[in-house]
Amino acid sequence: MTSDPILVGRIGAAHGIRGEVRVKAFTEPAEALGDYGPLMLPDGRRLTIERMRDQGTMLVVKFREIADRTAAERFNGLDLTIERSALPAPDDEETFYHADLVGLAVVDGTGDTLGRIVAVPNFGAGDLLEVQPAEGGTYYLPFTRAFVPTVDVAGGRVTVELPADFFDTEEPTDAETGDDA
Repeated sequence: MTSDPILVGRIGAAHGIRGEVRVKAFTEPAEALGDYGPLMLPDGRRLTIERMRDQGTMLVVKFREIADRTAAERFNGLDLTIERSALPAPDDEETFYHADLVGLAVVDGTGDTLGRIVAVPNFGAGDLLEVQPAEGGTYYLPFTRAFVPTVDVAGGRVTVELPADFFDTEEPTDAETGDDA
């Protein structure tokens, strides 16, 4: 298996009796999953897409190597990856692959390290940077120009600008929340 896999999808439940499976694609658009050639499983086996169709939030995919429903059921929950070299280079220096951001140091304007990026999730309202500080649990930063004005992949860091009260943990008062009860 490759030493630098990029997660592009996850196999879900079997679909029908002919070996099709549901796949949650992490590519944009979802159908781009078919653009990278054979997909790799965690154990190094490769799967070749014969056909796929969009079905709402998932794709329904027929892989050449999965013959029937019984076989398809064994693939449920497995990650699909590609080699990093299969991805085209970003169009410009303002475009990044999420995988390129994971591991970068997060620094403030004075150069102090605030942590490292451990994931780039999107829960529906835009990309976030999940940051792991040296101590304590992770926290999220909006991945917007206002919060992250500089991304230096080659330099291994992103620079962030945070509001002065970003790390305040005090609960808001009733006056601040508008609660009169």
